[in-house]
Amino acid sequence: MRLEYFQLVTRFTGLEADKRRIRSVCEVPLKSTVFEGHFPGYPLMPGVMLIECMAQTCGWLVSGVTGFVGLPVLAGVKDAKIRAAVFPGDTLEFEAWIVHEGSGYTIGEAKGTSKGQPICNAQLTYRIVPYPSPEFRGKLREWAAQVQFPLEEFAH
Repeated sequence: MRLEYFQLVTRFTGLEADKRRIRSVCEVPLKSTVFEGHFPGYPLMPGVMLIECMAQTCGWLVSGVTGFVGLPVLAGVKDAKIRAAVFPGDTLEFEAWIVHEGSGYTIGEAKGTSKGQPICNAQLTYRIVPYPSPEFRGKLREWAAQVQFPLEEFAH
């Protein structure tokens, strides 16, 4: 996880393509400038970054399901809940699934856990926007390899 760059998914660990579900791991680093301000002497993962972990996990799934035709941009977050504190060094596991496609939007749900305990959950809405260039799409596919995203499962 690279907090300063908002690259929060460390790796993908499972896919059920027929059920449109995916799992990821996000390993919270021990040190980050984010923790210097949130909070001095009591480093705590910001809730917005937990939402972003869910959004990135589900967003990658949306990319795969749609054949990497465009960038899934987060358009809405509904019913987000932060259920427990997350600290440097924690390992988070996320699961996301798609519940609706159509009308130009994709809606997914996601949940995060740590050590088997619930951490967060939310409903996430995405709009697919065109990639700015073929090179951008290529970079995204390179990034997919780095985080072990199962591209071959979504060959179109």
